[in-house]
Amino acid sequence: MTGFATYPSLNGRHVLVTGGGSGIGEAIVEAFCRQGSVVSFIDIARDAGEGLVRRLAGAGLPAPAFHHGDLRDIPAVKQAIADLTTARGPIRVLVNNAANDDRHALDDVTPDYWDERFAINLRHQFFCAQAVWKDMAAAGGGSIVNLGSVSWMTGQGGMPAYTTAKSAVQGLTRSLARDLGPHNIRVNAVVPGWIMTPRQREKWLTPEAAAESLRLQCLKRELVPIDIARMVLFLAADDSTACTSQNYIVDGGRV
Repeated sequence: MTGFATYPSLNGRHVLVTGGGSGIGEAIVEAFCRQGSVVSFIDIARDAGEGLVRRLAGAGLPAPAFHHGDLRDIPAVKQAIADLTTARGPIRVLVNNAANDDRHALDDVTPDYWDERFAINLRHQFFCAQAVWKDMAAAGGGSIVNLGSVSWMTGQGGMPAYTTAKSAVQGLTRSLARDLGPHNIRVNAVVPGWIMTPRQREKWLTPEAAAESLRLQCLKRELVPIDIARMVLFLAADDSTACTSQNYIVDGGRV
């Protein structure tokens, strides 16, 4: 991260990232490790999670703690958070990153599918916050960063359950910020544009889609996971101590 900010307040601070094994989450985990944070992450993909730990340790960085788990299983997630807190100290930063943006046609959505999309894209954000806030408060405060999406802001079609869940992140963020502010806990959302993760490149990026994305952006370059991670670092650090209840759009100026 040569040439970019180092945040002394993040050194030694316990950070939990959901969905940290790949894509944007992987970049966030690595960015916090480079800040000297005590990093833990939860991910459903065991191979990716274990591979990330090996890669970062091999690079000489403080190895993060990986917990293999399904964020749709709320009791198991709460137990994982309790175990990580016992082993590594109170969580001072929570990054609610995990999501799944699989496309789905309107007529194919069943009640069960709708509920499952909310479980993976929204519900765990609330319950993870519920699980960490008391320890944050007892430690003097903390920062919660929820990951949203510009997809609902741009009126993107083809995945109505996902865009609805992601639009609700804004309401959740503002509600938590109001309730937790008296405990010196800040809650913000980072709202990515189209970030070129390996998943996006494999599934949906075409030359035509790439050209249209650049046409719509003010900045004429690809957006990559570290662009999101750098905003998350700022909101986690004490440098943003007066920032809460906000949505920070990182989309190259598309919306």
